[in-house]
Amino acid sequence: MRREDLAAFLARWGETLAALLGVAAGLWLFLLGGWLFWPLGALVAAAAAGWAVLAWRRARFARAPDAPGVVEVDEGQIGYFAPDFGGFVALAELTEIRLVEAAGHRAWRLRTGGGEVLTVPLASPGADRLFEAFSALPGLDTGALVHAMDAPLTGDALWRRAPALRRPG
Repeated sequence: MRREDLAAFLARWGETLAALLGVAAGLWLFLLGGWLFWPLGALVAAAAAGWAVLAWRRARFARAPDAPGVVEVDEGQIGYFAPDFGGFVALAELTEIRLVEAAGHRAWRLRTGGGEVLTVPLASPGADRLFEAFSALPGLDTGALVHAMDAPLTGDALWRRAPALRRPG
């Protein structure tokens, strides 16, 4: 493996490897035995296992940047800047996420309550930051989101904001 390949591998999967080392450390503590090390080891292993699942999803979410434009996530707002189109969407106004084909690339189609649509290619530089932004949305299943990225396109909505209940009167 060349240095560049190793650096790219560690940049994508390094957090997952660190979490798995945490699981191994927790299991080692658990195997030491005793009233202190059994619960401590179990706690460390469980916390590291949860971290490993999130790190694995985050690593699968990331793509090699080969699409035009750049993605920026700042203070609850997603921005996409490209030579031919782009725009901003506030996370609080986001009502729907779909995975579509746009300009030869898979892309996130983000719709707001006002009907505005922002299309962000998965492989744009900075698109990996969308994982953290999307995970803050209520009711979004990050596992299903990551799975949909590798599955055939269906055009179905991957997430929809539940309609707000109105007070009578």
